[in-house]
Amino acid sequence: MKVIVSEYDINQSTMALLPVAHIDYSTIVVEQNGQLFVKKTPLQLIKAACLEGGASYEGRRAAVTHLTGAMQKVPIPINQLTNIFAFPTHSPTVFHCSWIFYHHVRTIKPPENPADTTKQAIIHFKNDLQLPMSESTIH
Repeated sequence: MKVIVSEYDINQSTMALLPVAHIDYSTIVVEQNGQLFVKKTPLQLIKAACLEGGASYEGRRAAVTHLTGAMQKVPIPINQLTNIFAFPTHSPTVFHCSWIFYHHVRTIKPPENPADTTKQAIIHFKNDLQLPMSESTIH
């Protein structure tokens, strides 16, 4: 049974936010023990969580860019007090952008065959969940 909710608070169990084009929800939230379906977009959830963590998304992004020089797929400290950090798989303004929460990631395996046109990397989470992602994730 799908649990569809209007609101969701990113927390230490949040592993990934996956965008979907569905009439009833916009995000599949992958948690350690299951999935939720949320009406808000992944970026809306990220922005709300940043504010709950003490700063705006834009401010956190600007700070990380300033400190690291990263201009694309900038990792975002969602809540530094609870060690929640996420990185986007594409530009956050692109519909297909998922958000991965780094503390759950065991490894990211690049595509096995570079000539493969699907070019999917596999994110292996610490709870043994595997999530195929486009090649953009690993660059």
